[in-house]
Amino acid sequence: MILLSSIINTFQAEFLEKYQQTILPSHLKALGAMQTCRTIHSLKMQAKCTNTDCSHQVFIPHSCGHRNCPHCQHHESQQWLERQLKKQVPAEYFLLTFTLPKEFRSLAWRNQRELYSLMTHCSWETVKIFSQNDKQLQGKTGAITVLHTHSRRLDYHPHVHLIMPAAAISDKKIWRKKTGYLFNHKALAAVFRAKILDGLQKAKLSIPTNYPKSWVVDVKSVGRGDKALIYLGRYLYKGVIQEKDIVACKNGEVTFRYKNSKTKKTEYRTMPGAKFLRLILQHVLPKGFRRTRNFGFLHSNSKRLITLIQYLFGFDPNRALAWVRKRPDLICSCCGSVMEIVRTRIEPIFRFSISAQ
Repeated sequence: MILLSSIINTFQAEFLEKYQQTILPSHLKALGAMQTCRTIHSLKMQAKCTNTDCSHQVFIPHSCGHRNCPHCQHHESQQWLERQLKKQVPAEYFLLTFTLPKEFRSLAWRNQRELYSLMTHCSWETVKIFSQNDKQLQGKTGAITVLHTHSRRLDYHPHVHLIMPAAAISDKKIWRKKTGYLFNHKALAAVFRAKILDGLQKAKLSIPTNYPKSWVVDVKSVGRGDKALIYLGRYLYKGVIQEKDIVACKNGEVTFRYKNSKTKKTEYRTMPGAKFLRLILQHVLPKGFRRTRNFGFLHSNSKRLITLIQYLFGFDPNRALAWVRKRPDLICSCCGSVMEIVRTRIEPIFRFSISAQ
């Protein structure tokens, strides 16, 4: 397997030379973290065998902990997934995808924090209005939003995935739901478009003159919703590419594979190494920006309400938790016993940092 850290070591000088004018501090921080993750340059932790008859100890490189690193944040992804699965309610779930037209991508790139927040809130406000006006629902719903900035080819393609149950709570505290069909995708797109344009005007951002009149919102049923949550959870904290999908690094170029969303076939993309690093780093979110958010009765402050709904309808969310894998124990190579961490953040002998200078 080709490590991303080795690609960074090979092409970072060329990358910094070519893209120095567009590099942000967050890009440099991500690059440095991924380059040293779990290497001799990482901080170390000391593990000791819990078997009193065994004195074996090891020093293990720390993970960098950066949310764009393919090595890291697996446990955090599992924790997020577990929290969402515990909030499941007895209803059919739908996955909605709100896509920003390509004409807005340059505007989004220049104003990432503003546009990403606007997309997230406009997608939620759209389904909230539809739930309140729907004849079968007529109430307040809940949703989970996840922002993605990449296509499967890793091009810049900002869009919001929204997972919601086809259910709502009326003003009289009546639980209502529907099956088989949620909302009309064209009507959703029209309202989402109007809200985005209104938000851009209020933010005094210039609206492209050539944007399309018809926007795209995809709506599809995902059953209980657990598989859709698992799919989205893969990209929350572990970057936009897995190292197993990097298939070649030679002659100054990097080749990676991806699955075509239309044909479902595996395809390959090859490009210069410096451009590949640029492709990866353009998906680093602004500092502190939250990629996923919960709204309505799926918000964290509605735990008692969700528990009550699950109890009244005899719904057990723990069945879905079988998807969640526990963090594996560290096993002693000498005796097979479990090891425990006794010291952390031990400084390595050698450390270095990346600078744009």
